[in-house]
Amino acid sequence: MFNLKDDTLKVLMRNRRHAGEFQYTVPSPDTYPYQWLWDSCFHAIILTRFRVEDAKKELRSLVSKQFENGLIPHVIYWEKHTVVNIDWGVSGTSTLTQPPLIAYAAWRIYAQDGDKQFLQELYPHLNRFYRYLLTRDPHGHHLVGIINPDESGEDNSPRFDAALGLPPRHKRPENNAKRFDLFEKNKTCAFDAIHCMREFFWVKDVPMSAYLVENLTHLARIARELGDEENEAYMTGQAHLMSEAMKQHLLEDGIFWSVYGGDYTKIKVKTWAMFAPLVAGIASAEDAKNLVEHHFKNKDEFFCAYPIPTTAKDEEAYSSVEDEGPAWLHPNWRGPVWMASNWFVFRGLIRYGFREEAALIKQKSIELLEKSGFREYFHPDTGEGMGAHDFTWGGLALDMDDKIHLDLSLDDPAIVEKLSA
Repeated sequence: MFNLKDDTLKVLMRNRRHAGEFQYTVPSPDTYPYQWLWDSCFHAIILTRFRVEDAKKELRSLVSKQFENGLIPHVIYWEKHTVVNIDWGVSGTSTLTQPPLIAYAAWRIYAQDGDKQFLQELYPHLNRFYRYLLTRDPHGHHLVGIINPDESGEDNSPRFDAALGLPPRHKRPENNAKRFDLFEKNKTCAFDAIHCMREFFWVKDVPMSAYLVENLTHLARIARELGDEENEAYMTGQAHLMSEAMKQHLLEDGIFWSVYGGDYTKIKVKTWAMFAPLVAGIASAEDAKNLVEHHFKNKDEFFCAYPIPTTAKDEEAYSSVEDEGPAWLHPNWRGPVWMASNWFVFRGLIRYGFREEAALIKQKSIELLEKSGFREYFHPDTGEGMGAHDFTWGGLALDMDDKIHLDLSLDDPAIVEKLSA
C-alpha cells in the first residue's frame, strides 16, 4: 500500500551514493546517475523531513566542486557512466549552472535544527555563487541572463524556442542539436557567459529571476544570522532591484514573460512559469488573483484532471505524448506534469492565500504518485507516469505543507501587506 513518507524515504535510500567523504543522491539510478544542482537542493529539502544531517551532506557535496569564479556546476560526475556523458571542457563537472535554490535549501536546514556552524561553513560558498550570478547583468538592468535552456532546469521548454530559432512544433532531435551546439560554443568561449556566450543565447527567464529574488532574500537572512550586516543589506537590495526590474521589463497585462535579445523581446508562450513570481512574492495581489481565476482554473490552459501541465493546453507547442527516443536526452517540459513545478505553484498559491487551490495541487500530486509511482513526469489527463523511474522529485509532495510555507511567507512584511490588502 502506498505511503508517501515511507515510499519517499525508500526512493531516496535507493538513490543514495557515496564518493570518498561525500554523500549525495542521484535523481534516478538508470536515467540520471550523477549529482545535479537543483535536484540536490530538492533532496536536501525533502531530507529535512527525515534526517537533517543527510540534508547537510547533500549540500556539502554540491559546493565541493564550486569553480574559482563562484559558479556551482549543474552536474557533478562522481562516477563514470555511459548516459548523459557530455564533454563540457573540464574534468568531472559541467560548465553550466542551474536554478540557484541552494540558499533556500540551506535556510530550510537551519530552520530545522538551528545549526549556525553549518551556516558558517556554507556561507562563503553561497556568497560567491550568488555574487557570480549577479555578474550576469553586464548592463546593470538587474536581470540575470542564462546561456542555455539547460540552466533553467527545463531543457526543452517552449519558452526557449524563439531564442533557439525553433518553431513551436519541432522534433526532439532538432531541439537537442540546438542545445548541444550551445555546449560547444560554451567551450569555444572558455565558459565566459558575460562577454561571449550571451552573443549566442541570452534569456532573462521568469522562473530563474524569481528563484534569484527568493534566494537572495534567504541569503540576506543567513547573513543576518551570522552578523554580516553589510552583506545582508546588499543581498536585500539586490533582491528588491531584481523584483522591480521584473515588473519593468517582464510584466505585461498582469503576466510576467521571459525575454531575449537586447531589446527584451517577450516570449509569450503560456507555461507554468507564469506562476513562478508568486513563489517570491513579486506579483501584486490583483495579478495573482487574475492568474488563478483566468489561467489556473481555465480548462483550456492549466486546469486538467491532474494539474498543472508545464505548457498550457491551448498552446501550439503543447504535447503530452512521449515521443520515441531515450528520455534522458530531452526531459519533456512541453505539457506533462512535473512534481517540481507543482511544488513551486503550491508554494506560490499558499503565499498569496489561495489555500483551496494549493490543497488541490497537493491532492492531485499525491494521486499521481499513488497511480504511477515515482516517475519523472506524468500525463496531465490520464496520470500515466513517463520518463525516468525511481525519480526522487516525487518526494516534493511530502513538502507541500501549508504551515511551513505560510510561515516562511509571513517572514516577509511585503507579503503580509499583500495578504491583508
